[in-house]
Amino acid sequence: MNRKEGSTVWYIPDGFIPLKSSGILESHEAICILNCNEQDAETKVTVYFEDQEPIDNIQVLVQGKRTKHIRTDLLEGNGRKIQKGVPYALRLESNLPVIVQFSRMDATQAENTLMTTMAYPAEQ
Repeated sequence: MNRKEGSTVWYIPDGFIPLKSSGILESHEAICILNCNEQDAETKVTVYFEDQEPIDNIQVLVQGKRTKHIRTDLLEGNGRKIQKGVPYALRLESNLPVIVQFSRMDATQAENTLMTTMAYPAEQ
């Protein structure tokens, strides 16, 4: 069977990490990259903002037949990070087809919420 699994370009248009959290959990967001290929996937993340220049070319290596979970507040490029309370969006590019999932932990209230969704795969 010869089928394509994944995409080489993914988009996550709605990112936002709240300024404050309640209780012991911290609000955060994460991307999960699944690499089903034998070879390592060389990925590059770009962070877009409403009112500032993007953070370009954040390199993330995902080993072959592995998964990598990355908190978005830990992504760093050119000495910059995603700040809490600032809307953002992500573009992930890869040299190999991968699968990308996005998760959000909202701990702004005592009743925590976890949301997860597949990122948008761009057509090749």
